[in-house]
Amino acid sequence: MSPGLLLTIVFGYFLVLLAIAWYTSRGAGEHSFYSGDRKSLWYVVAFGMVGTSLSGVTFISVPGYVDAKAWTYFQLVFGFAIGYWIVAGVLIPLYYRMKLTSIYGYLRERFGLHSYRTGASFFILSRLAGATIRIFVVLNVIHLFVLDAMGISFEVTAALVMLLIVLYTLKGGVKTIVWTDTLQTLFMLGALTGTVAYITQQPGMAGWLPELKASGGMRILDLDWRSDSFFLKQVLAGIFITIAMTGLDQEMMQKNLSVSTVEGSKKNMRVFSVILLGVNLLFLLLGSLLYLYIQRHGLAVPDHSDDVFPTLALQHFPPWLGLLFIIGLISALFPSADGALTALTASTCIDLIGIRDRGWGEAAQRRVRQRVHLGMAVLFLAFILYFHWLATPTVIKTLFDIAGFTYGPLLGLFAFGILFKGRPAENRVPWICVAAPVLTFFLRRYSEQLFNGYKMGFEVLLVVAGLTMIGLWAASRGPAVRR
Repeated sequence: MSPGLLLTIVFGYFLVLLAIAWYTSRGAGEHSFYSGDRKSLWYVVAFGMVGTSLSGVTFISVPGYVDAKAWTYFQLVFGFAIGYWIVAGVLIPLYYRMKLTSIYGYLRERFGLHSYRTGASFFILSRLAGATIRIFVVLNVIHLFVLDAMGISFEVTAALVMLLIVLYTLKGGVKTIVWTDTLQTLFMLGALTGTVAYITQQPGMAGWLPELKASGGMRILDLDWRSDSFFLKQVLAGIFITIAMTGLDQEMMQKNLSVSTVEGSKKNMRVFSVILLGVNLLFLLLGSLLYLYIQRHGLAVPDHSDDVFPTLALQHFPPWLGLLFIIGLISALFPSADGALTALTASTCIDLIGIRDRGWGEAAQRRVRQRVHLGMAVLFLAFILYFHWLATPTVIKTLFDIAGFTYGPLLGLFAFGILFKGRPAENRVPWICVAAPVLTFFLRRYSEQLFNGYKMGFEVLLVVAGLTMIGLWAASRGPAVRR
């Protein structure tokens, strides 16, 4: 594909996003940046959240994951869907009842200032690492397959993309993100369905469905209890990953809280959960088809599973499909960055700086918020470059590893607050939240020796949350009895 054509697409796409940002931010006050004035339409939020949840990791890594694990990833996705219904039934009503803009305000009301800032800090760390590894996946593909031939370094590519994202998110905030995510989801799904349709219609691909069934390539259940993809473990991990990475995540929840009513927000979450099941099945089907296409056409399998889809799309499929892939890839990039950048700015300003509690006027608040926004963009760039220099090959596993260790303390804090009456000593909460993931790291490292060959996988999140709750119980001033 011509690098010039790619740059034209990126620039044109950015102009569309900039136009949306300008239109949605007209006449908006400073509060609108954080809440969208609570005027978002639930069905628009639901559709846009598909792109935010999938991101470049799903777009690139899930199809490549199929060769090693068949469709066992869907066990995790099924757990995700259950988790979304729990979030809709438990957490969303709680947040609306407390009229929260930042969901970590719950921790301040329930425990105190130390817990509040600890929770916000873990979110900031989690989202910084998680969002930037998603951005890295997409930037790495664009750089390796297109821009490297032009002599443009990865560092320059990353810096330019971050600049573009800052330009259209600096003013608009949540209201802009809701609509840009919707557009990006549409393009991403277009690339997915277009690629599946093309492969299944190609000569030499007849009888693909019976062959995939017979080969076990569409196997979903893993019944080996020692395996890291054992179905019960995957479903439970999926439930709690969703509760933590959506229900306790400021980026995901600020979009839901921008819906005018609690019923609309709950409906958004439930509809979205059903859509996500179908979309992930399509991604798994795409992965099976890609490997079958490689086999039937005698092509070499790329060294890294994350390179399978990009290699075929850009080197073996027709140019129009490569163009569709690039558009879908860019659409996977921006939701990973713009919403995260906005949410991190909001959490830092509201939770750590306390921008609303200082008596500043709107102009002063805007100046501070814009400086924080720019500072977060610089941190994004630093994290992206770190992942580039680290050269992490197994991105989807790395992503959930990060989530387990960093969202675990958040899950433990919220679960303890909702389920029990005790109030831990405030000065001990940060130490408990740091100790739990450190201890879990060593438990996972030696799990096979300690637990008769049992290999700890995505359930790291549950272990960290459980240890956090035990620590909070031990540090409670009053009896930690069930509510």
